[in-house]
Amino acid sequence: MAPDSSVSSPSRKTKSRPKPISRPVRRTPKICGKPPFNAQNRLSIDLALQGGGSHGAFTWGVLDRLLEEDWIDIEAISGTSAGAMNAAVMADGVAQGGREGGRAALEKFWRKISDAARFSPLQRGPLDILLGNWSLENSPFFQMMDMTARVFSPYQLNPLGGNPLSDILNEMVDFDRLTHGDIRLFVTATNVQTGCGRIFRNEDIDVDVLLASACLPMMYHAVEIDGEPYWDGGYSGNPAIAPLVRECAAKDTILVQINPVERQGTPKSARDIASRLNEVSFNSVLLKELRMIALLRRVVSDEEEEGARWAEMRMHRITGDVMLDLDASSKMNGEWSFLEMLRDEGRKASEAFLKTHQSDLGVRPSLDIDAMLPEV
Repeated sequence: MAPDSSVSSPSRKTKSRPKPISRPVRRTPKICGKPPFNAQNRLSIDLALQGGGSHGAFTWGVLDRLLEEDWIDIEAISGTSAGAMNAAVMADGVAQGGREGGRAALEKFWRKISDAARFSPLQRGPLDILLGNWSLENSPFFQMMDMTARVFSPYQLNPLGGNPLSDILNEMVDFDRLTHGDIRLFVTATNVQTGCGRIFRNEDIDVDVLLASACLPMMYHAVEIDGEPYWDGGYSGNPAIAPLVRECAAKDTILVQINPVERQGTPKSARDIASRLNEVSFNSVLLKELRMIALLRRVVSDEEEEGARWAEMRMHRITGDVMLDLDASSKMNGEWSFLEMLRDEGRKASEAFLKTHQSDLGVRPSLDIDAMLPEV
């Protein structure tokens, strides 16, 4: 959605939060949550949710389907941008009303996103609607906004720093309840000054943290947290896998990936080049972490506790072919019909994953990292 200068920035709650660590500190990880299996033969898993604007509605569908499986316990979620918002909304809904509460909260959140988008000038043209094209590339306002953003900064175009998502998140999430919820959350944002990612946990998370994790620097003001500016977490971890490995007990992580890793052919039009560049940049840090897991599986010894934790992680992935049909501009499309389509595709992808790989959960990884990263 386009910046809305008529919406004022939320006043930040007073909350004690540690300053970011400027250099690495070696510490013993605190393991959270339950063991992978309990007496009722339930499975504890972690989720890693990518960001991607409106494409996050695909993740909504995945979560909606997983919440129907009462043998799955979600121990922790690492999320960035839209993935972080999905995680916070769902976790708060579960804390309030169980699995059905989580499902209801996600639907309400995305309906509010769509309701707000109805007043946005970012709309598809009549021809795109007729042809079923979800892209906004042919929208005159999108083209104007894209050109303007190359010359003017959001500090000039949106001097009050308003973000229409702030009111929605304040209404949807009880952050005090989230602090004490059973699902651990890890939200990544990128420190503008250092370029490093900072991971926020339940007790740290509020509206500003979620807005920072989704802060595209060409659209919104950097979000100040503890006196330091932050941008979108996708630049430093989309999403971060490390906290799930180092701080959680579950050995199975399901990655919900909405930014395609591979595309056939070479993009040649300006539109296709920009879309592919967006995907590559927002996958790069994740691919490095997956590469490290693949390497550690080959070389780690039983005596190396830290390395062994990485090597033991069983990675799985849910994605959908529909994501290959969407360009970067559609990440700003908030039409309800588009969000519904993505939700339904997410449910289908989750259903297909469970049908094919349910027997792998708790036993073996179903994501072949070596095949995905053949250079390893």
